[in-house]
Amino acid sequence: MPSFDIVSEVDKQEVRNAVEQTNKEVSTRFDFKGSDARVEQSDYALTLFADDDFKLEQVQDVLSAKLIKRGVDIKCLEVGDAEKISGNKMKRGITVRTGVESELAKKLVRIIKDSKLKVQASIQGDAVRVTGAKRDVLQETIALVRKQIADFPLQFQNFRD
Repeated sequence: MPSFDIVSEVDKQEVRNAVEQTNKEVSTRFDFKGSDARVEQSDYALTLFADDDFKLEQVQDVLSAKLIKRGVDIKCLEVGDAEKISGNKMKRGITVRTGVESELAKKLVRIIKDSKLKVQASIQGDAVRVTGAKRDVLQETIALVRKQIADFPLQFQNFRD
């Protein structure tokens, strides 16, 4: 029976490369001369540091540009609030979201069931598996999901006949 999986994955190595490129550019830019602006990464959590709010925004813009250039969708970033640390230094946490969260998975299943297409959708951990009798119906389902969910990056994998 034909099937495919709806997932949301981010290449961890590409995120690491973008962070390294951001740190390299920030260290060489004239407007960051003498400041402590940098990006630190631990797994899928990023922390931006800067001297003031304006520089923090600049570091975030550079990071976003590097992520886009490396093919990482920035819709998967969950940006936290800027917080003051010692003196006038600022920091901001950014989480890289991976996997289809349970609320989004339930919403996807509801969208697919309400569409009256002849497919079954089931939640498989952090992915949603869609099975159907014909390949054409699965392709219609992919088009429907792409049209309905635009605010979260989704990939369609393991398309099997």
